[in-house]
Amino acid sequence: MDEVEVVVAHSERATLRVGDVFLKVDRDQARIDVEVEALALAPVPTPEVLWRKPPVLAIAAVPGTALGRLGEPSTASPAAWATTGAAIRKLHDGPLPTRPGRAGRGLDELAAELDGECEWLVANGVLPADLVTRNRQVAEAALRPWTPVFTHGDLQITHVFVDGDEVTGIIDWSEAGQGDALFDLATLTLGHEEHLGDVVAGYGTDVDLDVVRAWWSLRSLLAVRWLVEHGFDPFARGCEVDVLRSRL
Repeated sequence: MDEVEVVVAHSERATLRVGDVFLKVDRDQARIDVEVEALALAPVPTPEVLWRKPPVLAIAAVPGTALGRLGEPSTASPAAWATTGAAIRKLHDGPLPTRPGRAGRGLDELAAELDGECEWLVANGVLPADLVTRNRQVAEAALRPWTPVFTHGDLQITHVFVDGDEVTGIIDWSEAGQGDALFDLATLTLGHEEHLGDVVAGYGTDVDLDVVRAWWSLRSLLAVRWLVEHGFDPFARGCEVDVLRSRL
């Protein structure tokens, strides 16, 4: 019998793997609704939905291996990163979902959340004030008008699977929806700045690199508290705090 592997688990959701089946357990069924809709709509390779019985969604494993992991060098080729960029462009050119996603928050809401997190990080001694202040300045470039596209919303490199130089599947669509295209590009390349050029080459259009870098700072500042409170380590080598330090 296949063993049960805990892929990720915290107070909000858990993902288990049993053989070639992933079981996603989520207390918030709205996230599952978003994922099912996005999987049906996305014009890129995605996993097959096997069945759904709240609070569980069962999806099939996709072939290939993850593009990489945050905090570790990626073994994927530059061509694989470029192909991933091309797949993201295809997604962004696809039909708009019906609702805003994680990458589609309003600018006022996002700025208020960012200011609140920066204040918390300094007040609680989590990060030095100069580090927070510098990255808050860098993040400002991301707070600008943008044209909504179909965004994945959580396009970490562990969510992109490749076989050789081909993308075989993109997983975990619970944050998908209308949003800022450069948020996806920044999430994919967070902690892997050396592959940004490959991704942009595959994406095939002008990309404002300053905005991508701004999203690296913004996303990292917003993530630190959540990661700490849910048992993850943003201070690990190559992860969010190192990304913030690289802006100094």
